[in-house]
Amino acid sequence: MHGFYNRILTIDVSTRSFTIENISDKLLSGCFGGKGLATHLLLERNPVGVEPFAPENNVIIATGPFCGGRLWGGSRYGVYTKSPLTGYYTESYSGGKVPEAIDSTGFDAIVLQGKAEQPAVLSIHPDGVDFFDGADLWGMETFRAEEEAVKRFASNRAGFRKAGAIVIGPAGENLVKFAIVANDKWRCAGRTGVGAVLGSKLVKAVVFQGDRLREYSDPAGVAEYAKAFSKTNFEQPGVKAYRKLGTTMMVSLMNHAGALPTKYWSQGTWEHAERISGETYHQEHEVKPHACAKCFMACGRLTTISKGRRQGLELEGPEYETIYSFGSLCLIKEMEEVAYLNDLCDRLGIDTITTGNLCALLMEAREQGRIDYDIGYGNADQVIELIEKIGSRSEIGDVLADGIIAVSEKFGIEDLAIHVKGLEPAGYDPRTLKGMGLAFGTAPRGACHLRTTFYKPELAGLIPPDQIENKAEMLIDYEDRLNIFDTLTLCRFYRDLYTWEELEKILELVTGSKSTKEELRSIASNIATMTRQYNIREGLEAKDDKLPARLHKEALPEGGSLSEAEMQYMLQDYYKLRGWNDMGIPLTR
Repeated sequence: MHGFYNRILTIDVSTRSFTIENISDKLLSGCFGGKGLATHLLLERNPVGVEPFAPENNVIIATGPFCGGRLWGGSRYGVYTKSPLTGYYTESYSGGKVPEAIDSTGFDAIVLQGKAEQPAVLSIHPDGVDFFDGADLWGMETFRAEEEAVKRFASNRAGFRKAGAIVIGPAGENLVKFAIVANDKWRCAGRTGVGAVLGSKLVKAVVFQGDRLREYSDPAGVAEYAKAFSKTNFEQPGVKAYRKLGTTMMVSLMNHAGALPTKYWSQGTWEHAERISGETYHQEHEVKPHACAKCFMACGRLTTISKGRRQGLELEGPEYETIYSFGSLCLIKEMEEVAYLNDLCDRLGIDTITTGNLCALLMEAREQGRIDYDIGYGNADQVIELIEKIGSRSEIGDVLADGIIAVSEKFGIEDLAIHVKGLEPAGYDPRTLKGMGLAFGTAPRGACHLRTTFYKPELAGLIPPDQIENKAEMLIDYEDRLNIFDTLTLCRFYRDLYTWEELEKILELVTGSKSTKEELRSIASNIATMTRQYNIREGLEAKDDKLPARLHKEALPEGGSLSEAEMQYMLQDYYKLRGWNDMGIPLTR
């Protein structure tokens, strides 16, 4: 097969050694790269029941055959490991320009194992890896650490392209269980604590640089396809919407739909939503589109804050998920404050969705008189103080750093806490968008919206949001196609452009192999089953796919509701269509 390097780099940071091994076309034809290959490697190499912070827990970094070349939306990398936040399988993705540096090293996957004796920096190149002392980077915030890592530790050999680095911040060093991996300053593999696993290995940064390029089966055909693809899609309404407002457009859309999580999941709309909307943000501040490599969508928001006490702050963002988690969920009305909280989390290296949810949980518990910690809705300064304590694991921050399950048990507020498998949902209330309830329940890493992005067909009217019949069938179609996206490391926002039919075309041009929709769906289904098998061997049970009881017992004031019976119906339908038994256990592989 073309489009692959057929090489895996395995690094043991304990012994400062590495091996390069060849992988077969047969293996790649069954799982491609990215998620498919990484999931196979986790099943094969991670010991059953391994502790997430144990040296034996592998961290796998992977790109796919669409990265580093002419194809639009392919500048992505994934990080795969066992999550310290949930204890289950995890995957986390990031874009920017660094994915192309990762890909230039010429490996389909890079596996990190072991634990360094002291803080380390790895510099990866096509011939392997060089090991460096990283003690003087330890403690640095992400922005400076990334800059210093590239400046000091890039290979800079003749013919090598631009270097790039992934780093962790102080939160990752302190094993905050929802620490991120950062790159390109504001891009991050953001959820489930992949940064903390690197921190447990004492790996502060990984630098990438090389001269390798993937060989396509039909290079001229790929170039022509990419040219036609941009010409056809550049002015598509969805593309123009992302270029104009990015994900900030979701605030108004979700508020109008009655699915904007507000006041810690007690409301679906907010009377002040306009103040944190994308439209207002663009009117009041200097906001420009910003793109990853090989992208004409430019959904990123390169921003200079123009007013308030944060005037002059420069950042990319915030994205919708950050706006909802600190804005509507915590009732913070000032977008400049939300932007500052985004920037603070980025510098410390912490996931904004989990952090905002934890802050809002404490706000709700305090309002109900169930804790005495001084934090109230709408108070940005108290949130800043709490974030700093989380990043340093000081005082109450040491409890919060272990995640929502530990926090809710510590304070006896399990009935308030909203999560699935220990991961908080993104900003789509499943009592209004019932398919998102199924998405949150079945996602292998916890309450994740990205496995299916099923809010899209529900909001677009492709299936009524309150319908439960046939919802699992449509959701699986989305999940399967996005599983293929993650094996190819394609950006989610190209989901309306790379249909099944387009994936068939471009895969033949890249790999030389013809794959029908049915064959691609079979590969995607197998990847879904592999992730399920991994979780089951780590202790997952069917009950872990359920939503928190509060989302069933409390209807939204706007009228949205999701009963346990409805959720169970969708789950059983999903299991059956996946070929699993009624306990969610795969019958075949």
